[in-house]
Amino acid sequence: MIELQTQRDKAVALLAQRTMMRAYELKAEGVTAATLARAVSDGEIIRAGRGLYQLPDGGDSAHMALAEVSKRIPDGVICLVSALSYHDLTDQMPRQVWVAIGAKDWAPRVDYPKVRVVRLREPYLGYGIERHIIAGVEVAIYSVAKSLADAFRNARLVDRSVAIESLRSAIEQRKATPAEIAQAAKDCGAWKIMRPYLEAMVQSNQPSHFWAHT
Repeated sequence: MIELQTQRDKAVALLAQRTMMRAYELKAEGVTAATLARAVSDGEIIRAGRGLYQLPDGGDSAHMALAEVSKRIPDGVICLVSALSYHDLTDQMPRQVWVAIGAKDWAPRVDYPKVRVVRLREPYLGYGIERHIIAGVEVAIYSVAKSLADAFRNARLVDRSVAIESLRSAIEQRKATPAEIAQAAKDCGAWKIMRPYLEAMVQSNQPSHFWAHT
């Protein structure tokens, strides 16, 4: 019992620091499956999903699902509506986490949370990736400019009204400059579609020299 209790204390301390860990990560730190099972049974640790553990009060983040998916798909990148929502560009609350992987990458099966996998080829997959810390977990998320370009380029996946709303929010909130947004759209094949919307929004709110200083 002393050994188990010592391991449990270590597990709790690790989860308090990192927020969320996989079973194999805890095992590498010397915490056995038996210790985890007992801690879960006692309610001291909760099982957030298959092989994923956290403390009972560790799920307060509004973007916890993104951290969970990042743990399960470490090579994936949060994209499309999930990325737009993370950047506070849309009121849409995705019922699944959108995550991009390579065109030929193996798509892991995730039981929870619900995941929508999008396959992207280069250079789109590796373009505009940012690293954000969510609930102690490093999560790969596309930048504001890249997320907007993806939204306009993938009308089959993102409703045009959501893309336009997100673009307007990005301009009004100054989440990215018009020049940055335009460059990402050009690089990611969305410029012809986005251009009239972006230029109309900028010209209606800024003086003519605005673009030169962004």
